[in-house]
Amino acid sequence: MTDHSASAQPAPKPGDLLALAVATARAAADLVRERAAGVVEVAATKSTATDVVTEADRDTEALIRRLISQERPEDGFFGEEGASEGQSTAGTSGVRWIVDPIDGTVNFLYGLPRYAVSIAAEYAGEVVAGAVVDVSAGTLYAAFRQPDGSAAAVKDGEPVTVRPPAELGQRLIATGFSYDAGLRRIQAEALVRFLPVVRDVRRIGSAALDICGVAEGTLDGYLEEGLHLWDHAAACLVAEAAGARWEATTGVGGRRFVVVAPAHGYDELRKAAVQAGFLPVDSLPGVVPD
Repeated sequence: MTDHSASAQPAPKPGDLLALAVATARAAADLVRERAAGVVEVAATKSTATDVVTEADRDTEALIRRLISQERPEDGFFGEEGASEGQSTAGTSGVRWIVDPIDGTVNFLYGLPRYAVSIAAEYAGEVVAGAVVDVSAGTLYAAFRQPDGSAAAVKDGEPVTVRPPAELGQRLIATGFSYDAGLRRIQAEALVRFLPVVRDVRRIGSAALDICGVAEGTLDGYLEEGLHLWDHAAACLVAEAAGARWEATTGVGGRRFVVVAPAHGYDELRKAAVQAGFLPVDSLPGVVPD
């Protein structure tokens, strides 16, 4: 009898996982682009009436699952949509794929060109490869973790890095808002206190692209409460590899709060998030539910 347990199998090569993530993300982006050229309609809602799912979301995740399982049938899967919405499918290889088929679905629905396909590969609890495709622009952000723990980030094959140091008042920060009205009110109140201490705030509508913006230096930081692991897994690896620090902790609304910034300015931005009321005063880094 063959032993298919993760311990009996050799560790996967992150570079190979990245190659599969990239090829799959590109194929998925082609499908999303094709669907964007037609009529896009809401198929269902999730947490609230404004938290929508389109048939393109579902079909794209199905494509991603199929392409990955063809190459690696023993891997696990954690995706936003489909029959296993919000549930992780166990595998036997130790690899879990973390997928957001369309990050920025409302932008996609309205025809705003800021949405992405995000695919990350996790091994032994650590994200080791990630690919994010800006569907409208066709831009690919990617990174994988070397055996020594180091990583390098690229945009369309060219290295990217975070912006140089700047005073907090000269930093452009991206954020987003929950679909839950109560949490959105908390976020708005915190934003009123936060906005005067930075250069400005952007609400672009795709967490993955916001975080990749930190990686490539078009943004000085990103923070938001209410994310799920699939929203940021791939992009945070890209940002980390480009010189950023990031953290997933619990925000004042009790949900996953993610903050990303260049390592040289991370502590100051995090402190400002606490002072504005995005984070509890006693907030600490730690593991939060997917």
